[in-house]
Amino acid sequence: MQWIHKNFDQLAVSELYTLLRERVNVFVVEQNCPYPEIDNYDQHSTHLYLEHDGEIVAYCRLLPHHTIYREASIGRILVTQKFRKQGYAKKLMDKALSIMKEEWGETEIKLHAQSHLQNFYGQYGFETVTDEYMDDGILHVDMILHTKKK
Repeated sequence: MQWIHKNFDQLAVSELYTLLRERVNVFVVEQNCPYPEIDNYDQHSTHLYLEHDGEIVAYCRLLPHHTIYREASIGRILVTQKFRKQGYAKKLMDKALSIMKEEWGETEIKLHAQSHLQNFYGQYGFETVTDEYMDDGILHVDMILHTKKK
């Protein structure tokens, strides 16, 4: 298994296609949630994913502060169906937070989280900062992690 993190311009067309396909499979098809998946933020993101024998295991996109939000953010967090319930979501979050805190020096990180995942993200220190709200038919909350500067 190999961790890969590339900005948009570093992705080969085939890599981008695979990442977008997996995002659509999870967020649009599995969750039966038609929404505009291609949102013009990928170009400003670092795409972090774990690959095994050419398959995507886990993925998220990392956005610097002042891209979507004032804070840096992690979004489109997923583990593909075949690899779920094996601890990869935790490994993905550990890697994403390490990059954002240690390499980027970010001190605030925001999530637009599905409500049922509050406890999962809470174990990393994310705190819920909004009431629940409906977004594309799924309950969400905003969560923020305040980190210490290195």
